[in-house]
Amino acid sequence: MSTIRQDDFIQSIADGFQYISYYHPLDYITALGKAYEREESPAAKDAIAQILTNSRMCAEGKRPICQDTGIAVVFLKVGMNVKWDATMSVQEMVNEGVRRAYNNPDNKLRASVLLDPAGKRTNSKDNTPAVVHYEIVEGDGVEVICAAKGGGSENKSKMYMLNPSDSIVDWVIKTVPTMGAGWCPPGILGIGIGGTPEKAMLLAKESLMAPVDIHELIARGPKTRIEELRLEIMEKVNALGIGAQGLGGLTTVLDVKIMDYPTHAASLPVAMIPNCAATRHVHFHLHGDGPAVLTPPSLSDWPNVAWAPNTEKSTRVNLDTLTPEEVASWKPGQTLLLNGKMLTGRDAAHKRIADMLAKGEKLPVDFKNRVIYYVGPVDPVRNEVVGPAGPTTATRMDKFTEMMLAQTGLISMVGKAERGPVAIEAIKKHKSAYLMAVGGAAYLVSKAIKESKVVGFADLGMEAIYEFTIEDMPVTVAVDSNGTSVHNTGPQEWQAKIGKIPVTKA
Repeated sequence: MSTIRQDDFIQSIADGFQYISYYHPLDYITALGKAYEREESPAAKDAIAQILTNSRMCAEGKRPICQDTGIAVVFLKVGMNVKWDATMSVQEMVNEGVRRAYNNPDNKLRASVLLDPAGKRTNSKDNTPAVVHYEIVEGDGVEVICAAKGGGSENKSKMYMLNPSDSIVDWVIKTVPTMGAGWCPPGILGIGIGGTPEKAMLLAKESLMAPVDIHELIARGPKTRIEELRLEIMEKVNALGIGAQGLGGLTTVLDVKIMDYPTHAASLPVAMIPNCAATRHVHFHLHGDGPAVLTPPSLSDWPNVAWAPNTEKSTRVNLDTLTPEEVASWKPGQTLLLNGKMLTGRDAAHKRIADMLAKGEKLPVDFKNRVIYYVGPVDPVRNEVVGPAGPTTATRMDKFTEMMLAQTGLISMVGKAERGPVAIEAIKKHKSAYLMAVGGAAYLVSKAIKESKVVGFADLGMEAIYEFTIEDMPVTVAVDSNGTSVHNTGPQEWQAKIGKIPVTKA
């Protein structure tokens, strides 16, 4: 019988979430490095280079891989013979570990968890409570998996009740394109099959905790129906040509994980949850002999990839003198290096702006001829100007785009992934442009930010309006003033080049 001490358990949870904030699983990085080597799409290859460079920087600097440091998810398998030396409940101990991890002064993580989700949506300030999944098993130890799942990938989760005779592969191939690029590919698809609706979702999430190993499966060949499905789905998803960040390319997924469970004769529940380029999880065991020991990976194991701004192939832009005419001249897929002063704002700020404009109130900042960056940065530590500050999913701001362009004088936007039809129509109407920054490269992006100050809605915390002074921040023209979107044209081009799936025009 093992006795698990309260302090050891809490410390292990805290250490786990700090560890995964800056260390990618090595299996993921190795697979991404191989994807970089075989990628033929220049845009996708550049995006992967930024992600790999960011990963190494985070491992060296012990700062978050992504500004969205995720909602804390913990899987526990508790041995039936375990004894707890604790005054707190297991949920309380997990929450205390998360609280310590996210408020660690040496590497403060972004608190994204909101209380009263259907009401006031008030930030808990410490990213608690965690989501905990329990299983009671044989043995006298505790198996723990800590995972941090960002909202961009979580929001793309899908669940469907198929008929027993329906094709799971067909559903996946039909569904993945509807997820857009907000889940930050290249990543991993977790699929749960069977059970009940909620069981299928849990299976999909748990499957993502396993190492990237499909290369081993390819080498030895499938032995079960599940292994056959993994290979078939991976080949067909990559044949869609979605590519890194949705820009079009050879690799959309690095692995497909599947778990199944017996189900009702009339049912075929199927769930799919993607893991993004900020794949973060760690697995350890406790046996009553102290807190978990988490060994850092060797930096020598990272691929030898070092991204840097390319001043020959990219156009430098001065945001302080930017004009509507210059914005209208940008071409789809053109790479830019932004310099000067840029405003920020995301969901909460846009909602407040809309409310103020409806009431005829004056906004705290003037957006005329300005560019806005959809971001919620991590708080700075030590001598940082700002913490990791990668882009958030732009489609959440689509419903505000017409208002911002028509009523505030805004002329361009920066975010992650594609824009929807409503936003594209507004961009075309106002001869604006949407610029895409790479999701999963938050620490790298933050190094381009030389000054930062809050200029509006300070009470919103990370969702306040900041003004950043930036130098050579890399972006790609994702929607030009004519409404051409590279997230439509890029995947179509690469799907045709790969040639395994007929191309349908968006």
